Amino acid sequence: MEGLALPLAWQPVTAGGVAAFAHARLGRLLVVQFVMALLAASVAAWFVHRAWFPVVSAAIEQLPAQGEIRAGRLSWGGTGPQLLGEGRYLAVAVDLNHEGTVRSPANVALEFGGGDARIFSLFGFVRWPYPKGWIMPFNRVELKPWWGAWAPPLLAITMVLIILALMLSWSVLATVYYLPVWLIGFFANRDLDLRASWRLAGAALMPGALLLTAALVLYGLGVLDLLHLTIALAVHFVVGWVYLVLAPLRLPRHPQAPAQGDPFTGSTKANAS
Repeated sequence: MEGLALPLAWQPVTAGGVAAFAHARLGRLLVVQFVMALLAASVAAWFVHRAWFPVVSAAIEQLPAQGEIRAGRLSWGGTGPQLLGEGRYLAVAVDLNHEGTVRSPANVALEFGGGDARIFSLFGFVRWPYPKGWIMPFNRVELKPWWGAWAPPLLAITMVLIILALMLSWSVLATVYYLPVWLIGFFANRDLDLRASWRLAGAALMPGALLLTAALVLYGLGVLDLLHLTIALAVHFVVGWVYLVLAPLRLPRHPQAPAQGDPFTGSTKANAS
């Protein structure tokens, strides 16, 4: 509301809370963004540990004692296509000719073929040819201790990469959006310069990230399916755009903006908000 001071910049949930970051220090914005990124990364790590890691562990247990990927080909000691591990969210199988006889209805299916690995999902599949210069173990004897040693560090690396990706993407998107934010403030006679517009744009992206983080929790708990999670991914962009429009309107009026007229008396009054 006009005439009211902005709240302390600490929560990017309401339009007023996002607007408060426009006139806050850059360090405060970065701290809150880091907290939000850490929350999102923690939820992602929780999901991976809960939904994917058990399937990977089970798949490794089903591998034969000998096997490797060498010169771009999988040397498989098993007999025919085999489903190694399966859950609701992930399945791992070996099908040298990609015949589809052991394809799983899991949300994501990783299938190792003779010359490539394929990842199947609701959106089709992507193909990853084995590098011809690599030698990779594909057996229980070598992969089980490797997985036991590297599973926790992989979770930590995942969290770090997500935090860095979010912080970087928010900075880039704020640079893309700050001019439209400034124009909204300019035509609405709001107290908003270019630097404040950049900070507000950076804050406006966090509500959508919170929505997507909550959706991932519900997906991990089985409340949402992959289609609903995909819809949440699309909606989280729209949420950011909505806040980019609404938050500037919650800022005080510019001190040098023309006085507003009283529609009932015809008089004008200065409005500092």
